[in-house]
Amino acid sequence: MTSAQLRAARALLNWTVRRLAEEAHVHRNTITNFETGKYHLDEFNYKMILTVLEGAGIEFIPQNGGGPGVRLRNAIGE
Repeated sequence: MTSAQLRAARALLNWTVRRLAEEAHVHRNTITNFETGKYHLDEFNYKMILTVLEGAGIEFIPQNGGGPGVRLRNAIGE
């Protein structure tokens, strides 16, 4: 997960930094500092954030020639 993917994932979910921080049980500054490139996430915080976003329907797309990305998974039946 890159900082751009994290910002895009929040945008797809329409989540604020505060909402993600609460859902992932991390400090808001942790998310903000990662998104702005100030700091890297440690393994624990990375896994917490990734788990919450994937649970909310975010799929992370790896580098595939067009750059890494994210998408929102379709609900069952769509």
